[in-house]
Amino acid sequence: MSSAVVVWFTTLSVANAHEVLPAIADLRADDDTVTVEVRADLESFVAGIDLTEVADTNESEAAATYDELRALPPADLQQRFEAFWPQMAQGITLTADGQPLIPELVQVDVGPVGNVEAARPSTITFNAKLPDGAETLQIGWASEFGVLVLRQMDVPEPYDGYLEAGALSEEFGLRGGNQSTGWETFVDYIPVGFDHIVPKGLDHILFVLGLFFLAARFRPLLLQVSLFTVAHTITLALAALGYTAFMDDFFLGTFGIEFIAVVEPLIALSIVYVAVENIFMKGISPWRPFVIFIFGLLHGLGFASVLAEFGLPEATFVPALIGFNVGVEVGQLFVIAVMFLCVWQALRIDRGANEAARGFVLYGVLLAVALALIALDPAGLSTLLENPVWLFAGPLAAVFVLCMASIGLRDQQEAYRRLVAVPCSLAIAFVGAYWFIERTIL
Repeated sequence: MSSAVVVWFTTLSVANAHEVLPAIADLRADDDTVTVEVRADLESFVAGIDLTEVADTNESEAAATYDELRALPPADLQQRFEAFWPQMAQGITLTADGQPLIPELVQVDVGPVGNVEAARPSTITFNAKLPDGAETLQIGWASEFGVLVLRQMDVPEPYDGYLEAGALSEEFGLRGGNQSTGWETFVDYIPVGFDHIVPKGLDHILFVLGLFFLAARFRPLLLQVSLFTVAHTITLALAALGYTAFMDDFFLGTFGIEFIAVVEPLIALSIVYVAVENIFMKGISPWRPFVIFIFGLLHGLGFASVLAEFGLPEATFVPALIGFNVGVEVGQLFVIAVMFLCVWQALRIDRGANEAARGFVLYGVLLAVALALIALDPAGLSTLLENPVWLFAGPLAAVFVLCMASIGLRDQQEAYRRLVAVPCSLAIAFVGAYWFIERTIL
């Protein structure tokens, strides 16, 4: 059954290669024209990928078309997008004082081909004529185009918004004055941080589960998670404030690579380390807290790279940063809570509770539910998870079977550790090692 967990995690790790990122729109307006400059993944638009249905472009039926578009020379992709523009324009909502405006494409700037495994930087600019005396604007686009980060530019107290797929902005003043309060920004960015753990932060999820499977007891788990939290909060804040920019300059100037290209393989190695140590250690080693703190610093830089993809509002930067970090912490605690609930009964029985019959019934029911979800693959749940349901229900089914095996062999010493914690740690280490190879060699 542990092999099933390995297969699942491997499939999920492959899917992480082309993660869907939000588009960033900078909006400016003068007396008679509103101009919007959007930095986005144009290949996904042209390929017809519905960005609300996938967390990674590899999961789309149009993945092959998307990859072909990534390999096109800039002039060719520009031509393909210009042909697609009339269709996209129909999906853009832009109004002034409630009156619909017609967006017109002004310019398409496509970056060089570069590494086809990474999204290339591309920008489109469109504008629309404003009616006389217009005072307010509202903007949004069709859900299939994904998340839109909107930033009003060159006005006092500018509007900014993180628009989930298909959402419309509030009506905001052409001349500013609709800036979110610090509290509103803080609240708005909590779900953004959560979303980048569950379901998108797969490497961070695996690291946290690696901490969990060492010892599912409160004190050692609290110590590890607290150290990890403090460490990644430090580097996330420093990076978001620009204090780590010199590292990018150093690595680009010395090695010709971005600093994040070094951080990502190290994050993969951190996953391998905590998982492998789980196999050989039964408790927290004297060096583990220091190692977790160092790895937490690396993970904070990983979170910062996510923030760099869509930025934070300048005027309410600190509340947005804190809200994002709170969302990350809530996501981590959610992962731990779910796994704790999954193995709690097996842990109780392993520690001497005389509840074997109850445990078999509980895990039998949970296994049946997980298998039913895999078979039915509810569309609504797939959209919520941004992945096919089996990618999440499959490993849970495997964990339930391992817990049943642990209960069945409860008279043997350390049944839970040998039959649940160690196999899951092996699976986590396998994926971490694969990610390291993928991020350095493949």
